[in-house]
Formats: sequence, structure tokens, C-alpha cells
Amino acid sequence: MENINADKKVLVTGASGGIGRAIAVEAAKAGYYVICHYNGSQGKAEETLAQIQAAGGQGELIQFDVSNREDCKAKLSELSAKHGVLWGIVNNAGVTRDNTFVAMSGEDWDKVIHTNLDSFYNVINPLLMPMASRKNKRGGRIITISSVSGVHGNRGQSNYSASKAGIIGATKALAVELAGRGITCNAIAPGVIETDMTKAIRPEVYDIIMQTIPMGRAGKPEEIAAAAVFLLSEGAAYITRQVIEIDGGM
Repeated sequence: MENINADKKVLVTGASGGIGRAIAVEAAKAGYYVICHYNGSQGKAEETLAQIQAAGGQGELIQFDVSNREDCKAKLSELSAKHGVLWGIVNNAGVTRDNTFVAMSGEDWDKVIHTNLDSFYNVINPLLMPMASRKNKRGGRIITISSVSGVHGNRGQSNYSASKAGIIGATKALAVELAGRGITCNAIAPGVIETDMTKAIRPEVYDIIMQTIPMGRAGKPEEIAAAAVFLLSEGAAYITRQVIEIDGGM
């Protein structure tokens, strides 16, 4: 594989499985050097890195808690010192704690908000100054993973919908701030995708969900990754402040 983007390093958070793993692997296949983040799933992250290397790609692992601001700042400062300015940041890591709002605990609300929404600041902010510096002439790419739940809302996911809607607002605002620096900032909003998260949905509920999808199937992580890899490319230089829904027509 020709590493045409080998000098362009990309951080993918939540790369230990699901959508994050697919993005990491496909980005590596496209020639990017991929820094694969994980928090507690080191074994799964090592599997992701092994898949990257098996495909002829290059990368490494990094561990931090996206909900812990000080941990992010310390680890990402070290990363910047080691690698310099990153080309891309894919802010993907997230969790769910579904329940009706009236039955939702404060802990479940906080866990989702701190992990999904606070990570936007915790991960991107420490890496942004070098990327947005006038010394960086090549620009960069920021991609956030939202959800159709953040676009339309979803019953039993008020915490998740709030976090993913917040990501969209933050992404659009940051896109305006960074456009003059040649840094694009876009959100991808997946629908129902074949991951461990969706496998946990009860069969009778899953059947109801499928009826809302014109294509009649769940998406594949690789279909999300294809969009992410395009947004990382030079060809996507004039696409910013967008929310791309990938949901089979929901």
C-alpha cells in the first residue's frame, strides 16, 4: 500500500471497536498514520492496531479517559510533543445509558453528557492551538460523530440525544471559527449501525426500528468509515459546517 498520507497523522477516539475501529482501519488503508485511542479496552484496541498493520498501515495506541479533562490534556500534550501537528481528529468515543427521562438517574445523565459531549472540548481543545496556528499552512480536518438521535431525538435517550445534539452545535460553531485556517469541521450522524451497542437492543424493539428505515437494514461500520475517510481527504477541503446523516433514509 502506498502511504501517500503517511506524514498526516490522525487521532481516532474510541478506536477499540465498532465505528471507531472501522474508521481507524479504513483511514490507515488510505495511507494515514492512525493514533488509536482507547480507555479501558486495551485488548480490543490492540486488535484494531493489528488489523491496521495487517492491511499494511501504520499507527499506535494511546490511552486516556475522554471524560477526564486533566487526563486528556496531559496525554494529548505528550502526543503533540511527540508527533507535532495532527492532520485530523475524529472525535468518536461515546456511551449510552438509555431509560425514560422520568426513570433516568442523575448518574446516567452525567455519564453520557461527560463522555459524549464534554469530550468535544476535552479532546479537541488541547490539540487545536498547534493545528490552528498560522505556522500550520496545510490546514486540517476535524470530524465529530453525532447521531440521528441528536438530530431528531429518540424516546428513552434524552441524555444521549442531548449530548449528540450538543456535538452538532459545537461542531458548527467551531467550523466557523476555523474556516479561515483551512480546517474543516463536520459531523457525521449515523443511524442504526451494526455494532455491539445495537446488538443489545431487544429483538422486538429492533424489528420496530427496522420498519422506520426505507432501506430495511442496519448500516455497516465501514459505511460510516467511508464517509469519514472522504472528509479527511484533500478532496473535502470545501466541505465544512455540515451534518451528514448516514441512516438508510430514516
